Amino acid sequence: MTATLGISGAGPAPEDAGDVRLARSATGLLAVFNTAGVLDPSDVHVAERVGRLGGETDERVLLAVALAVRAVRLGSVCVDLAAVSRTVLGEADELVDVSALPWPEPAGWLAACTAGPLVADGADAPPGRPLRLVDGLLYLERYWGEEEVVRRSLDERAATGAPEVDLPRLRAGLDRLFVAPGSERQRLAAAVTALRRVTVLAGGPGTGKTTTVARLLELLHDQPGPPPRVALAAPTGKAAARLQEAVAAELPPQLRAKVPEAATLHRLLGWRPGNRRFRYDRTQRLPFDVVVVDETSMVSLTMMARLLDAVRPHARLVLVGDPDQLASVEAGAVLGDLARAAGRPEPALTAALEQCATPAEEPVINGVVTLRHVWRFGGTIAEFAKAVQAGDADAAVAILRSGQPDLAFAAVEEPASAFDAVRPDVVQAGRALTDAALAGDTAAALAALEQHRVLCAHRRGPFGVTRWSAEIERWLRAALPPAPAGSGLWYPGRPVLVTANDYDIGLFNGDTGVVVMRPEGPRVAFARGGEPTLHPPSRLSEVATVHAMTVHRGQGSQFRRVTVVLPPAESPLLTRELLYTAVTRARELVRVVGTEDAVRAAVQRPVSRASGLRQRIAG
Repeated sequence: MTATLGISGAGPAPEDAGDVRLARSATGLLAVFNTAGVLDPSDVHVAERVGRLGGETDERVLLAVALAVRAVRLGSVCVDLAAVSRTVLGEADELVDVSALPWPEPAGWLAACTAGPLVADGADAPPGRPLRLVDGLLYLERYWGEEEVVRRSLDERAATGAPEVDLPRLRAGLDRLFVAPGSERQRLAAAVTALRRVTVLAGGPGTGKTTTVARLLELLHDQPGPPPRVALAAPTGKAAARLQEAVAAELPPQLRAKVPEAATLHRLLGWRPGNRRFRYDRTQRLPFDVVVVDETSMVSLTMMARLLDAVRPHARLVLVGDPDQLASVEAGAVLGDLARAAGRPEPALTAALEQCATPAEEPVINGVVTLRHVWRFGGTIAEFAKAVQAGDADAAVAILRSGQPDLAFAAVEEPASAFDAVRPDVVQAGRALTDAALAGDTAAALAALEQHRVLCAHRRGPFGVTRWSAEIERWLRAALPPAPAGSGLWYPGRPVLVTANDYDIGLFNGDTGVVVMRPEGPRVAFARGGEPTLHPPSRLSEVATVHAMTVHRGQGSQFRRVTVVLPPAESPLLTRELLYTAVTRARELVRVVGTEDAVRAAVQRPVSRASGLRQRIAG
């Protein structure tokens, strides 16, 4: 919708010429909500343009359009007009008190929307209007259509019936592969995946999700008939590399060669940048029998719709991830919707599980199995993450202040007060990175790249990536030898972040690498799950130095030690999912920099993304 209408910026309002958040053209309710900080200028401009094109003048309807645009911009798929006045609304750096704003009366507001030319009324209304109102939820038509694609696809796959499975052979495989105490739910997840078209394999860090995937692939290769054609994918290059590495480590040698290299979802679907379309879609399906997608919490509604369009109806689709982590930076929280949707037990599945000696403690709903036993991620970090996950602020603060060696708390009002605590980790990691890079030891350099990372909620400001990156640069310049003469930006040990997809050389937004010295000159090394790839600096155009990154950027990665920089408690970016995602990036130590109020605010503020999918998925 936004791209079609060609949104352009607007100048500041005359009464506040220095505030770029105000849309000069806004009038009526749009101006009031823009001035209050609820609406961004882009929301206002889209609403005004849609109103002009559709001949709509009712300011209540234009406000609804702007709120629907805003919802998508902030990650929701739709907006509930009857409840929106009770929702805390605000932009990236401030909370907004919306109680005094002139919200339209809900019943009249909904009636005005459906009476005009802009909004299609109901799921069965013909297409052709820019918005649609269904069950009180107002959607931009595009996102309604994508939600429908996901819902219909899941319903169609459920209606095709279960895959053909040799149950005695499956039971024998399960008995062979899942013998360790604590692996009962892994066994259940593998069995459900073998017996169902779509499975959601959920669980936190260290619960054995990739181990379960690897053993599932063994089970499917052990079934009669030709070996299944398997695809492994993830939203980012880093996550794909980690999936490849983890699954390969768990597979027996004879199967490793039969599983292709993991790819990003864009690469799997055959993204065509020239025409912004994918090679594989509903008219040309992916040639795979099993498609495994890791880090599915990062997959947007749009990408999930494209994926379901492309996966063959009779193929198995395995969606792996942690629904408690941050959702996609784009609209939608599909994994969370699927994992938490209501539904009905499936008698045929229950009977098949009993034949495999794999009874479930409770009925399996919508193919969702959540792993709970933690195999490798433990200690105080796990306790703290569990308290955050449960929304227990008192427990989280008590654990954080317990003084355990793997969890540190720098309780400071101003981040600079914590610099002395963070600097040793930064310098130690930087020295290891530089020494390995100068020696041309690619593997050691890539390992050092994951030794420590600073994660921030904000990009800018005193608590943001920009400030921390500048400080880290200063610390490293003071502690490390000068870079070799003539190296310029491409000095050995420079950590880099890819900021745009490059399909020609197979690097994708979010990939991280390091500059290493090689006999042929400086090269930038990236881990790909197998042998690292090396690229001349001249081939890389869209990269940035990465000493610190946002929590969103860090999702899908693991580091030995992590410093989490929390913004003030009033920042809307400070949420339960953000804190949980940040602390679960660490394997050995988490250091939290911020105030107790900020920790409590994060734990008590879960993300709420509006969507109709959870209510509309068929059980």
